[in-house]
Amino acid sequence: METFNIGQLATAAQTPAATIRYYEKIGLLPAPARTGSNYRRYDGDALARLSFVCRARDLGFSIDQVRNLLDLSDQREHDCCTVDQLTQEHLATIEQKIADLSALKHHLSQLLVSCHGGTVADCRIIDALTPRKVPPVGN
Repeated sequence: METFNIGQLATAAQTPAATIRYYEKIGLLPAPARTGSNYRRYDGDALARLSFVCRARDLGFSIDQVRNLLDLSDQREHDCCTVDQLTQEHLATIEQKIADLSALKHHLSQLLVSCHGGTVADCRIIDALTPRKVPPVGN
């Protein structure tokens, strides 16, 4: 069975060694076997698990979501509706972020259109960013 040191595993998974150590620390990866010199030794299962974690993170899943997906992936005979639900929730979050970014893009575009050059004193963008004076609250 092929084994890897942390540098080789990092190269194979295309992720920094510091990330591997972090994933071990938070329990996404099990503690690896150690050599007599106390060096980490990983096997093919560790590479597969790390690749799974990295791919899930690349898709924007949170650490907690990845942990749930890993737990579910260990239950091979379990119905996948929980995985579907978790993925649907993640997709809904992404869609909301896209909507928020689209609104932000529109607002910034409108600010740019409203600015006609000139001096900063007359800049519509600066004006839009400047807080308005709030009238004092009466007693």
